[in-house]
Amino acid sequence: MTIELDLPTDKIKGAIKGAAGHIIFNNPERHNAVSLEMWDAVEVALNAFMENDDVRIVILSGAGGKAFVSGADISKFEKERGSKDATEHYNARLKVVYDTIENYPKPTMAMINGHCIGGGLNLAACTDIRVASDKSRFAMPAAKLALGYPFDAIRRLVNAVGAASAKQLMFTAKSIDADTALRIGFIQEVVAEEDLAERVDALSGTIAGNAPLTIQAMKFIATQVMQSDPAKRDLAKCDEMVAACFASEDYVEGRKAFMEKRKPEFKGR
Repeated sequence: MTIELDLPTDKIKGAIKGAAGHIIFNNPERHNAVSLEMWDAVEVALNAFMENDDVRIVILSGAGGKAFVSGADISKFEKERGSKDATEHYNARLKVVYDTIENYPKPTMAMINGHCIGGGLNLAACTDIRVASDKSRFAMPAAKLALGYPFDAIRRLVNAVGAASAKQLMFTAKSIDADTALRIGFIQEVVAEEDLAERVDALSGTIAGNAPLTIQAMKFIATQVMQSDPAKRDLAKCDEMVAACFASEDYVEGRKAFMEKRKPEFKGR
């Protein structure tokens, strides 16, 4: 059963399929370039999935088979970035969405098929797991366009692939293929294009079938590990989330299912 979301633009599609919430960038004629209205719709979808306990994982993808996301929609720049105030508003809204995805309590995944460039690369870096087709290409072309790139975008890329590989991507501004992206750690799996959707469904299903509270705790703790300043790590919350796992109904169910040699049915409580 598929439940379609009512979003403010048809350039973003939102749907719930089983335990997965899907956000599809639906602007294929512009290689899924993203406008301000589209970012607003993404935030609406994320909020809807967060409030729905049946959604255990969120998957981002691009329509058309040629691109995941190619960054900002340049055709909208005059309207959306035509003044200093408009540019500041756009950047602030973009930061909210990127930060929301990066810090989303539920696991997130990028299903990449085709070009993943600039802002699209940054968007993918916000997700927990990235799976790409063998025809995908990845690039950070800012140096070819004389663009400044913000701290958070570079931080995410460095966290994903390490400083040296991130610098090579940024300094050369050259695109890399999926096998290279896998080797440097930006993506976790490469599959044939015709197998991509099936593989993502299988992987997301495996994750969704595991204990939600445990996954949320592990995800939060992993982000604290990546915090460069130990003084800013919220170790108290880490301990609280671990304790909540042991106090949960799911912990009882997990032990019971193990003893009974059956698949557990976790409820997220």
